[in-house]
Amino acid sequence: MEEKRMPLPPFTVETAKQKIQMAEDAWNSQDPIRVSKAYTLDSEWRNRNLFVNGREEIVRFLTEKWKRELHYKLKKEYWDHTDNRIAVRFEYEYQTAEGHWFRAYGNENWEFDENGYMSKRYASINDVEIAEQERRLV
Repeated sequence: MEEKRMPLPPFTVETAKQKIQMAEDAWNSQDPIRVSKAYTLDSEWRNRNLFVNGREEIVRFLTEKWKRELHYKLKKEYWDHTDNRIAVRFEYEYQTAEGHWFRAYGNENWEFDENGYMSKRYASINDVEIAEQERRLV
């Protein structure tokens, strides 16, 4: 049995924001294993048009993502929450191997188990090409 991953549901505005900051910090580390440890072993994701299930697939997905999305920088923002769910808005920026910059906008809906691990993550994301001087997340 894994340790509890604080803070635990039911969430308050304060603890929901703590979970969001923890997720932002982990994703900005670009360490797929670190990120995967926030999710249940059988976590379900919808990321754009892809479905990812379980920590092993999460690690593979993120490893490939960060090979393509260079200089990745993410900012998440609290939107709303209930007892064991959190909704966030986010944006992130990255550069392709060809040197093009993009900003991705989206929202995520998260559901947590009683031990504080995310069991479901549904992400809707849109990318917009930007000029390097338009970057906001440096």
